[in-house]
Amino acid sequence: MARLKTVFSCSQCGAETSKWVGQCPSCEAWNSLTESVYTGACDPQSRALAPASAVQSLDAIAAEDTIRIASGMSELDRVLGGGLVVGSVVLLGGDPGIGKSTLLLQALNALNERAAVLYVTGEESIQQVALRAQRLGPISANLRLLAETRLGRILECAGQEQPQVMVIDSIQTVFTDLLRSAPGSVAQVRESAAQLVNFAKHNGTGLFLVGHVTKEGALAGPRVLEHMVDTVLYFEGDTTSRFRIVRAVKNRFGAVNEIGVFVMTEAGLREVGNPSAMFMSRQGEDVPGSVVLATQEGTRPLLVEVQALVDESHLGNPRRVCVGLDANRLAMLLAVLHRHTGIATTAQDVFINVAGGIKIAETASDLALLAAAVSSLRNKPLGKDLVVFGEVGLGGEIRPVQRGQERIREAAKLGFKRALIPYANKPKKALVDMTVLAVKRLDEALQHLQQ
Repeated sequence: MARLKTVFSCSQCGAETSKWVGQCPSCEAWNSLTESVYTGACDPQSRALAPASAVQSLDAIAAEDTIRIASGMSELDRVLGGGLVVGSVVLLGGDPGIGKSTLLLQALNALNERAAVLYVTGEESIQQVALRAQRLGPISANLRLLAETRLGRILECAGQEQPQVMVIDSIQTVFTDLLRSAPGSVAQVRESAAQLVNFAKHNGTGLFLVGHVTKEGALAGPRVLEHMVDTVLYFEGDTTSRFRIVRAVKNRFGAVNEIGVFVMTEAGLREVGNPSAMFMSRQGEDVPGSVVLATQEGTRPLLVEVQALVDESHLGNPRRVCVGLDANRLAMLLAVLHRHTGIATTAQDVFINVAGGIKIAETASDLALLAAAVSSLRNKPLGKDLVVFGEVGLGGEIRPVQRGQERIREAAKLGFKRALIPYANKPKKALVDMTVLAVKRLDEALQHLQQ
């Protein structure tokens, strides 16, 4: 009879202790330890994530080109860095119903024509997957499916099928008999993921793991799960909106913060080749409080519409609300606006929104945010042919941003005639179809907007 071993695992960092304590001794998180019971000893070789090798000098190792498998979806390949690397493990997280299973089913359908694939579902039956496949349109008849949650059975079938690409939907449903804890627990997720990663590395299988997210939006389970995989993708978007964004936050084989844009339709996810046109689709007459921002997502310049509404406040503390931007930075920028231009918003509510549901994290949105707020406050449109970008410092200076020339070229390609940009990003040669307004300070920028 196997000897039982009880350990307590931290849900935040994955650290283990022999007894329960209120605070994790590793990451110092409170009330994060959960009990797990091992029914047998684990094979040490099963925990190795890559084949063993001898010690070598770095200059003696030949650099080889990375072998990638094109998924057939150009937006997904862009996020992955050019395609799925052989033997890599990709963790895909997102809210329930956002379209994670739909995306991977479509990708496997496109891959099935040139590679052996296996779709393992632990949350749905094979009949449910077949019904979704019918809704998505023509699906390859020989797409291999497996409905299983027991890790041993999954690895056995994968060893027989020898797929080049495999999907586990989802990792929280998989469990191993070595542990007595429930599926989805910290120990089960960590152990199951470790053995799946080990299988992918030793067999050269490209592996997709679907992960659940918490109410805060982070991936559920131990944080060590994100360290074990090669790529972490987040599937973002509002379930009430058609737009979906796949964002890379970790990628050992490509750039991070790269995004892929999709639209959810009745026939599944459709790729968006020109997302700038989608995010700034302004119709009708020009209105105050609206300006186009040239932002950068990974290697892709992107034009989005920033909207502002500044209205009289009837509260003791006027509201500062941001959707898609940092609310704390909005309060700071309004203070800079008052200090260096004399424009006060202490008696007004300020609402900022980025159209299309996209989230902007870079500081290049500062100048566009203030331009939209001043336009709404003065009730004066800025014009539909204007594009703005630039970082605003606490001294009122306009700081340069990265890849300024690429942003200007993207705006010119879409028909914009004026660009309000930092002076340091001014092109060396004058543009034929665009007037560049290069400014050094915030008050100078507002003077151009008044003209």
